[in-house]
Amino acid sequence: MTKVIAVVVTYNRKILLLNCIDALLHQSLNFDKIIIVDNASTDGTIEFLEAKKILDHPKLVLLKQNENTGGAGGFSTGMKYAFESGADYVWMMDDDAVPHQNALEQLMNHATPNHIYGSLAVNGKDTAWTTTLLPGSKTIDSKNLIPIISEVQSLPFLGYLTSKEIFEKLGLPDNSYFIAADDVEYCLRAQRAGFKTYVCGQSYIEHPKSDRYPFNLFGKKLICLKLVPWKRYYDTRNRLLIARKYYGVKAFTQTLPASFVRLFAALINEPNRVMQIKAFFAGVYDALLKNTGRRHDYWKL
Repeated sequence: MTKVIAVVVTYNRKILLLNCIDALLHQSLNFDKIIIVDNASTDGTIEFLEAKKILDHPKLVLLKQNENTGGAGGFSTGMKYAFESGADYVWMMDDDAVPHQNALEQLMNHATPNHIYGSLAVNGKDTAWTTTLLPGSKTIDSKNLIPIISEVQSLPFLGYLTSKEIFEKLGLPDNSYFIAADDVEYCLRAQRAGFKTYVCGQSYIEHPKSDRYPFNLFGKKLICLKLVPWKRYYDTRNRLLIARKYYGVKAFTQTLPASFVRLFAALINEPNRVMQIKAFFAGVYDALLKNTGRRHDYWKL
């Protein structure tokens, strides 16, 4: 029997976590375990789960982190534990994800150990994140326009299903990213190793919609995310780290100029302009020097 283990990373969102766990426990397809990785929450998450007797459920395993290692560290920890526990597949998501009852069943209808598959994160009729379909790099924001199965550029760690075979080839997500783009890097690493990435258009996970907006400059359209300054730092740094690792000279001829365009868009459309500038240049500096890990505290962002 195929052994599927779910991994949920949480930090200071105990009510959302409870909704996520409840949705997982009511999946139409049976699976082995739910691993909850608590990233050193300070809001009484563990005590809350204990009071609700959630942790008494035989399928639940709690992994307590000694410090907040970000989404990247949490998913790395959870994936490692799951595969070492004998998982054939690991299904990963954040604590604010609410999978539809048949989400895992729909996913496993398509899954093979040779590629990565993902549920579609939705918010009502919209996709929670802009989805880029291949070939052609067509961007989609409506869930009804996503095919039943389609190759994609990348997937977020939000209903992300990967296999033991892929884990044995790739290893773990890079926990030095802390947050932002660790999932993109893992998809690129997989593609370089010959694995493809697919979204399953009828495996739905409800998730808050990303606060995104289009920005046009000289006929070039970018999809930009509204980000608080400390998240702007990681978005900038990690985009450039990925570009340096995978895109060669294009990191400086394309990704870096595009990053300046994103900063320009943020200064027009978002508050805290001074801190946005500081976060951006701190991210560029650390990317160039390859300073990784949790760094927003160092920069006082």
